[in-house]
Amino acid sequence: MAKYLIEGSYTADGIKGVLKEGGTGRRAAVTEALKGLGGKIDSMYYAFGDTDVYLIVDAPDNLTMAAVAMGVAATGAVRIKTTVLMTPEEIDQAAKKTVSYRAPGR
Repeated sequence: MAKYLIEGSYTADGIKGVLKEGGTGRRAAVTEALKGLGGKIDSMYYAFGDTDVYLIVDAPDNLTMAAVAMGVAATGAVRIKTTVLMTPEEIDQAAKKTVSYRAPGR
């Protein structure tokens, strides 16, 4: 499975939902949403600042994660940013690939 970092910022309505359900209630909702698509939460933390919640999740692939991101965004209760995470071993594999690229103006 692939790993993703999700950063979420709640809207006013989203914060009202967190106040009503609590952090564990929101974790349960995310757990169920991911489980239905073959994914799971690795870790979840709330924070102060521009970003309200951070999650590391496992999902089968980018298409699945895109579906999750669109489904969450469609609620209007939270804005999310999703980052694909890679292991050091995956970076080793990427570094072995040959790239043929010409820089602009050269």
